[in-house]
Amino acid sequence: MTDNETRADYDSPWKEAISVYFQLFLAFFFPQVHDGIDWERGYEFLDQEFQKIVREAETGRQTCDRLVKVWLRNGQETWFLIHIEVQSQPESEFAERMYVYNSLIYIRYRQKVLSLAVLADEQKSWRPTEYSYDILGGQVVLKFPTVKLLDYTAKTLAESTNPFAVIVAAHRETQKTRQDPDSRYQGKLRIVKNLYQQGYERQDILEVFRLIDWMMTLPASLEENFTREIQRYEEENQMPYVTSVERLGIEQGRYEKSIEAILEVLRVRFATIPEELTAALALLKEETILTDLLRRAITVSDLAAFQEEVHSLLRDRSQEVG
Repeated sequence: MTDNETRADYDSPWKEAISVYFQLFLAFFFPQVHDGIDWERGYEFLDQEFQKIVREAETGRQTCDRLVKVWLRNGQETWFLIHIEVQSQPESEFAERMYVYNSLIYIRYRQKVLSLAVLADEQKSWRPTEYSYDILGGQVVLKFPTVKLLDYTAKTLAESTNPFAVIVAAHRETQKTRQDPDSRYQGKLRIVKNLYQQGYERQDILEVFRLIDWMMTLPASLEENFTREIQRYEEENQMPYVTSVERLGIEQGRYEKSIEAILEVLRVRFATIPEELTAALALLKEETILTDLLRRAITVSDLAAFQEEVHSLLRDRSQEVG
C-alpha cells in the first residue's frame, strides 16, 4: 500500500453483512434463489465446518466465504447448501476453487450444493461463471450464478431500499477513492446521509452504518470531521442515530469482533485457548495489528509461536511508551 493509499477492509464487512442480512442478500443479488427457499424453516450458517473444508482444499486462502444450510420451498423435506463467495480481485484460479469447494462440501454432507459468486472487482471483462474439463470423452462441469457489482448503476442503488444497495455503493466508492481520502470522505458523507433519506429504521441505520464505517476507513483527521458533520446533519434533521451512544461504541465493537475472529480461528486449529492469550489480545487496539494477527492465526505452525508473537508486540509497545 502506498503512502497516499487509504486502507480498506472489504472481506470482513461483507461477511458480517451476509450474516446480519442473509435473506436480503439473496433477495438483492439472487432473487430466483431467494424465492425458492422456505424461509419459515429458517437457515443455519456452517462456519466451523466450512473452515475445515477450506483447510482440506489447501488453497491457502481465507476470505469472505459463507456456507449456509437452507430448505427448499417445494413441499418436501429437502434441504441443501449454499456456498457464497465474494471476490474482490480477479483471480485465474477462481472458478477452479469454486469447483473444489463445491465438491468438498458435497462429499462432506452428501447434499446438493449451490455455489454463488459476487464479483466485487474492478475489471469489467472478468466474469467467470463455470469450471469444466474434458478427458477421453468424459466431462466435468460446474456452473455457478454470479453477479458483478460494476453492473449496478448509481440510479439503481440510490432507489433501492435493500441494505445491500448501500453496501455495494460503499464498496465501489471505497475502490474508487483508494488513493484519495478527501473524495472518500465526501463519498462516505453522501452514502450515510442517503441512509436517512431512504427511510431506514433506526436499528438498520445503525447496523448498515457500522458496516460502511468498517469498510470506508478514513485518516484520523477526516474521521473527526466526518463525525462532526454527521452530528450536525442529525441535529438539523432531528435524527440522533449514529452519533448517539451507539456511534461511540462502534469502534470498540469493531476491535472486539476482530479479536473474536482471531480467537475463533485459533479454537478451530488448536482447540483450547489460554485465558492469558485472550487477555493479551484485548490489550491490542490497533486495527492493522489485529488484521495481521488474524492472518498469522491462520498460518502459524503452533499456538506457542502465536502467543510469543502477541507478547512480542506487547513488549514493543511497552518500550515505545517507556
